[in-house]
Amino acid sequence: YQPINDGGSRILGYHLERKERNSILWTKVNKTIIQDTHYKATNLEENIEYEFRVSAENIVGVGKASKVSECYVARDACDPPGCPEAIVVTRSAITLQWTKPEYDGGSKITGYVVEKRDLPDGRWMKASFTNITETQFTVTGLTEDQRYEFRVIARNAAGAVSKPSDSTGPITAKDEVELPRISMDPKYKDTIVVNAGETFKLEADVHGKPIPTIMWLKGDKVLEDTARYEIRNTDFKALITVKDAIRVDGGQIILQATNVAGTKSVPVMVKVLDRPGPPESIQISGVTSEKCSLAWAPPIHDGGSDISHYIIEKRETSRLAWTVVASDAVATMLKVTKLLEGNEYIFRIMAVNKYGVGEPLESAPVLMKNPFVVPGPPTYLEVTNVTKDSMTVSWHRPDSDGGSEIIGYILEKRDRTGIRWVKCNKRRITDLRLRVTGLAEDHEYEFRVSAENIAGIGEPSQITPYWKACDPMFKPGPPTNAHVVDTTKNSITAAWGKPIYDGGCEILGYIVEICKADEEEWAMVTPQTGLRVNRFEIKKLIEHQEYKLRVCALNKIGVGEPAAIPGTIKPEDKLEAPELDIDSELRKGIVVRAGSSIRINIPFKGRPTPEITWSREEGEFTDKVQIEKGINYTQLSIDYCDRNDAGKYILKLENSSGSKSAFVTVKVLDTPGPPQNLVVKEIRKDCAVLTWEPPANDGGAKIK
Repeated sequence: YQPINDGGSRILGYHLERKERNSILWTKVNKTIIQDTHYKATNLEENIEYEFRVSAENIVGVGKASKVSECYVARDACDPPGCPEAIVVTRSAITLQWTKPEYDGGSKITGYVVEKRDLPDGRWMKASFTNITETQFTVTGLTEDQRYEFRVIARNAAGAVSKPSDSTGPITAKDEVELPRISMDPKYKDTIVVNAGETFKLEADVHGKPIPTIMWLKGDKVLEDTARYEIRNTDFKALITVKDAIRVDGGQIILQATNVAGTKSVPVMVKVLDRPGPPESIQISGVTSEKCSLAWAPPIHDGGSDISHYIIEKRETSRLAWTVVASDAVATMLKVTKLLEGNEYIFRIMAVNKYGVGEPLESAPVLMKNPFVVPGPPTYLEVTNVTKDSMTVSWHRPDSDGGSEIIGYILEKRDRTGIRWVKCNKRRITDLRLRVTGLAEDHEYEFRVSAENIAGIGEPSQITPYWKACDPMFKPGPPTNAHVVDTTKNSITAAWGKPIYDGGCEILGYIVEICKADEEEWAMVTPQTGLRVNRFEIKKLIEHQEYKLRVCALNKIGVGEPAAIPGTIKPEDKLEAPELDIDSELRKGIVVRAGSSIRINIPFKGRPTPEITWSREEGEFTDKVQIEKGINYTQLSIDYCDRNDAGKYILKLENSSGSKSAFVTVKVLDTPGPPQNLVVKEIRKDCAVLTWEPPANDGGAKIK
């Protein structure tokens, strides 16, 4: 390049000198002054290393020499690389690709240097600062919307440096967006037909900016590179090779290319000629002691040929040999007759096409017997609500309904002094409980229950113990959910619920007692006759003094067991908005099996004590739901839960300072509810088609 300082006079020309690397003697190369800024040095000795320097001359004379160049070996130079091409252009980077020099100068190409120039007036400068060994390089750190041009220089193992390649021409650094394009051979527009065991491949050219992501799909499944599926995708080419084709390889294979501009998909239909796959969804219905009906669906894979017919075979589970039932069934249903009562059979079905007999589909074992028998005995008999002339008897359904719906129950009683069983019901009982009335006072009774279906009345249940018909009278149990509702600086307000057990007679009132936390002397703060309400404010207390509270229920027998309010309570004025403390596991929801218990315990804070409201998004609570309320917690409990207890349970807390709500999702894994809208269609002389809708409640799991 020209010197930065021309000495105040125009540069007349240049003088070029050389020397061998190990020499100290500089030799002038040019005989006449060099007018240009480049010069071809000749008469060099091959494989000798030379260094060069140049001096500028103006009207005053010859200036100082330049910095000595690197060492160069006198060998044939390699050709320049091919013109670089921009394959990816973004606002801050450009990826270039080029071809190797046609002639490498007699030595292996060891690397490349990429140069760039800002347009329109920039100078050429290095864009790469490490040796580039590949024919591709990404230039980074570019300025958005700036125009650049690029060129590449090759270097070989002998140290020879090529001339720069042709320039790329102007390229603007900006994000280029181009929808993916897929080019495939026209033959792929037709169905590709291959025989089982053969190998086939699908290929296509893919373009787009930025470079698209390429995927091969079959249905919704992305195909992965495996031993049989060989996928070789590059930036601009997609290739999949399927080896040893089998039946499941047939169908639609989709090539999908995606970038920020969008997605392009091209389907290719492949037909693999093979034997058919196994039929689908075998169902056995209409089972009696000597016949049954089979129904199935055609195979998913027909082997590339229409299914001509089906072969149906049977065998007894105690034998290994199969017997042909039908060898040319065209329809997908068959009625099998002449079976032996009490024997257990397995059926299998095979589809046939022109390539042979397909894989079999086997049924589950089926026992040949009439479908209906009498139901089993009911279970878990329980006697409650005993009075002098009545009792309530409840029970659970039988473990077996005999294959037919239970249409009712028969409840019987027997007096300890008698020997005959007497029916308690005149009409059929459809519920799982009955209030038995008209009993003789002070007599003892035992009970049993039988279930009835279309086949008749089943065996009776186990007999209950004897129960005496009399009015029970005891002291009541402790009140439920005793808790503090509010406090002030000189009062405490407590509330409670009715006892679960009233002692067999009416609750006359409630008694509230209080004592200091460090004492054991309880003082009654209500009248001795008790309160008729479930809430009471205790006044004239000492501020910040800790107290203990308890509540007792009162009936005509006496004062029952006390229910203590947990912890100690201070009379003080507090205003706090409600806050809930739900752990992370509870937020994820509760999953239990039917018959288990559910406990949703949620601590909270708030002053005055928030009003607690539990609700259920799906509607009213079931009778099994019990709610416990404390001064700083609330708990919802359900024993023996079933699918009807599933849903979203919502807790809302509210006081004068604000409100807060949260929910817990409960999932009960249970048997599903009954299917809906059963309809009989297409009734024929030997069969009928039934349709129905899934049950409203799936029992917490997908219907199989």
